[in-house]
Amino acid sequence: MAALSFAEFGRAEQERLLRLARQSIAYGLARNQPRPVADSEFGGPLAQPGASFVTLRKDRALRGCVGSIEARRPLAEDVAIAAFNAAFRDIRFPRVSDTELNHISIEVSVLSPLAAMEVGNETELRQQLEPLVDGLLLEEGPKRATFLPKVWEQLPDPTDFIAALKRKAGLPVDFWSNTLRLWRYRTLTFAEQEIVARAATGTDGRSG
Repeated sequence: MAALSFAEFGRAEQERLLRLARQSIAYGLARNQPRPVADSEFGGPLAQPGASFVTLRKDRALRGCVGSIEARRPLAEDVAIAAFNAAFRDIRFPRVSDTELNHISIEVSVLSPLAAMEVGNETELRQQLEPLVDGLLLEEGPKRATFLPKVWEQLPDPTDFIAALKRKAGLPVDFWSNTLRLWRYRTLTFAEQEIVARAATGTDGRSG
């Protein structure tokens, strides 16, 4: 099946995914599992295999972020599972409570397919990365970690970005080897507040 195109995601598709993410958290509070997604419930790009991350924020502070890197199931189902996991299985945070749900904002990131990077050293990696645009996945044996493109907002220097990703993977900041594997990807990210703002201005939020 063809890879997802960000051009397929107008405001209607974004609204449906954000609504689904919130429904899945509410469903999880009641039944301790993600909201089920029937094969016939969603069509178009939401029915295609896709990878996503769901980020939760409370008072602008991170409250959970979990997702998948590779497309292994329909995008709608992936978002429902990611939302549940962000709310209840992000080990950095306690489980979201009933009283918190109305105070949490939801952000969904739809990922492009992974693109392998052919680099011989870290200098070449820094030169090829596009800050604020590229997400990066790093793998060395069983060690694996990724940063979404939004992490560039906190780590705008490529040297710092790469060093922090290595630490996240459990590697020394000066680590390099010929077995290190790297992939980059891009995301289409949209949040509940942004959808409201776009509706007010009459723009549909499509991205090429």
